[in-house]
Amino acid sequence: MEINIGSRIKKAWNAFFSRDPTSDYRISGIGYSYRPDRARLRKGGERSIVNSIYNRIALDASSYTIEHVKVDSDGKFLSQINSPLNDCLNLSANKDQIGRAFRHDVFLSCMDEGCVAVVPVDASSDPDITDSYKIYSMRVGEILEWKPDHVKVRLYNDKTGNKEDLWFPKRWVAVVENPFYSVMNEPNSTMSRLIRKLSLLDIVDEHASSDKLDLIIQVPYTIKSPAKQKFANERREELERQMAASKYGIGYIDSTERVIQLNRPVENNLLKQIEYLTNQVLSELGMTTEILNGTADEKIMQNYYTRIVEPFLDYFVDAMRRSFLSPTARSQGQSIMYFRDPFKLMPISSISDVANSLKRNEIVTTNEFRQVIGMKPSKDEKADELRNSNMPETTNAGNSKETQPTVKEETNQNGEMGL
Repeated sequence: MEINIGSRIKKAWNAFFSRDPTSDYRISGIGYSYRPDRARLRKGGERSIVNSIYNRIALDASSYTIEHVKVDSDGKFLSQINSPLNDCLNLSANKDQIGRAFRHDVFLSCMDEGCVAVVPVDASSDPDITDSYKIYSMRVGEILEWKPDHVKVRLYNDKTGNKEDLWFPKRWVAVVENPFYSVMNEPNSTMSRLIRKLSLLDIVDEHASSDKLDLIIQVPYTIKSPAKQKFANERREELERQMAASKYGIGYIDSTERVIQLNRPVENNLLKQIEYLTNQVLSELGMTTEILNGTADEKIMQNYYTRIVEPFLDYFVDAMRRSFLSPTARSQGQSIMYFRDPFKLMPISSISDVANSLKRNEIVTTNEFRQVIGMKPSKDEKADELRNSNMPETTNAGNSKETQPTVKEETNQNGEMGL
């Protein structure tokens, strides 16, 4: 049915046409000039290499796909479960964060705080009453206080725009701990010492970049007596007034006076200590500078993913599985698993060899590998078959389908049939 012009005008809407588009909406809550629910690092770590290390690990860990899945009796992956929990992990965790931003928030906050809580905000039922409920949204909160069965969590309330301190039972919030807590979050850990040294370096830099001139004026007489000292102080204050009152900062001195300029302040070994602590932190975590600047090869990156990134994922997945999947759901084969694209670290020159090997060993189909490299699936029926295309097709009886060459029958002179 074709829509006439009058009906189209009545139903049409434009954000800038004839009226304020927000006039019919109820705008409430506290306003901010910055995003209030964003994770922010502790003071001293947001302006240094600590921020780069934290963000690199959190970014790589959030690149993994975490899904609510169905497994067999041996714990092997069978299929993905289309559930609200899976949507929270991959599509939309809450009204402010997509799935990957939520995962990034979890890992970044976990490294900064040492331990965080993933709290289900909207659920189908009260978790205190039943273990069978669906989670529609969740957020990451800072744990402020610990009790035997409860934790006090500072959580962002997306209804009012405030951060509120609430008590939650441990059994239905996922408490995620930093696997490198002793290196990053202990009061006397290497990372904490590095953050303190960097804060001291910032103080020294601010002092060195202040508006001080670092000048010494040598007067042509001794100032051991109080009268001479008073005269020297008056001469110094007079020169300061000249410099402050001058438009271009120009003053004058007597011909017998001499100005000595200090080129730099007294040196200390603070920078050397920071370089030592930075190398110590990287070695304790198992990272290299090539990982941070993006020049690491495939072997280094594989070791980095295995020894640093995946422990964070293991802690997160295990905490989610324990808190958000009831014993009944786990007995039914439900689980939470993480997956990584193994072809991300592979150069283009090696993809063809890997594709041939996987197809020949009947591990992937043609269409499955076409999706990996970003191509549309083929409409050929053979592209969805899991078989080795280099081998001849066989029937159900195991006989080859290859046609044998036909042999022409001839009749000899005696009238007998012969080949």
